[in-house]
Amino acid sequence: MYTDRPLLKSNARTIIKTAKPSMLTAAVIYVLVFILLSTLSQSVMGVNISYDEAMSYVNYYLNGDYQSVIRLSEEMTPPTSAYLINLVISAVLYIFGAGFLIFIFNTIRNAGAVYGNLLDGFGLAGKLILLALVQGVFVFLWSLLFVIPGIIATYRYRMAKFILIDNPDMGVMDCIRASKQMMKGHKWECFVLELSFIGWQLLAGLPYIGYAVMIWTAPYINTTMVLYYMALAGKPVIVAPAAQQPPYSM
Repeated sequence: MYTDRPLLKSNARTIIKTAKPSMLTAAVIYVLVFILLSTLSQSVMGVNISYDEAMSYVNYYLNGDYQSVIRLSEEMTPPTSAYLINLVISAVLYIFGAGFLIFIFNTIRNAGAVYGNLLDGFGLAGKLILLALVQGVFVFLWSLLFVIPGIIATYRYRMAKFILIDNPDMGVMDCIRASKQMMKGHKWECFVLELSFIGWQLLAGLPYIGYAVMIWTAPYINTTMVLYYMALAGKPVIVAPAAQQPPYSM
C-alpha cells in the first residue's frame, strides 16, 4: 500500500480550513497551554546564576579547589523535587496533546468535535503514560545496539499512540504489537513524511514568533499524521466537497 504524501497534506489543509468548530481556535488553546506549562517548567528547573558565582566556579576549577567546585555545582543543580514537578508537567502536556489528537479524530470523522475534547486525554492518562514508558524502554534498549536500531524502533512503534486513542479499550502491549505490524514496510515512508515538515518545525522553534507558527503547525502536522494512521489502518476518509479532490489513495 502506498500513501500519497502531497495529497495527505493537501487534505489536512482542507480539513483545517473547513473544520467546525475551528481547528485553529483549538490550536490557539493548545499553544497557550503549551506556553504556560513550558514557562512553568523553565521556572521550576531554572537556577539563577550570577556572574560572580560563574567566575568563582571557574577560579575554583583553575586553582584545583575541586571540593568548592563540587559544592558550587550542587548549589546550581535544581533539587530533586524540581525534577519530579517537571516530570508531572511533561506528563500533563503529553496527555493534553493526546486530547488535541482526539479533537482531530472527531473533526475528521464528523463525530461531534468540541473544544472539551482537549481534556479527553486525561481519561486515558494511565494508559498513555504507561505506553510512553514502554515505548521509551523499548527504544532505549534498541539504541544500546547503535543509533540506527533505535531510530528504527522509534518508527516501529510510531502509530501506537494513535492506535490507543482510536481504540481506548486496547491494552498497551496490544497497541505496541499493532503498531509494529502496521509499520512494516512503512517506517521509511513515515520518516520522509515527518521530515517534509522540517521547515515548519524550524520556524516553530524560533523565539517568540515560533509560538505563532505553532498555531498552524500543531493542527497541520497532527492532522496529516492522523490521516496517515487512518490510511495505514484502512479507514477511508472523504474530504469535504469544498476540497474538490478525491480521497487519498489507499
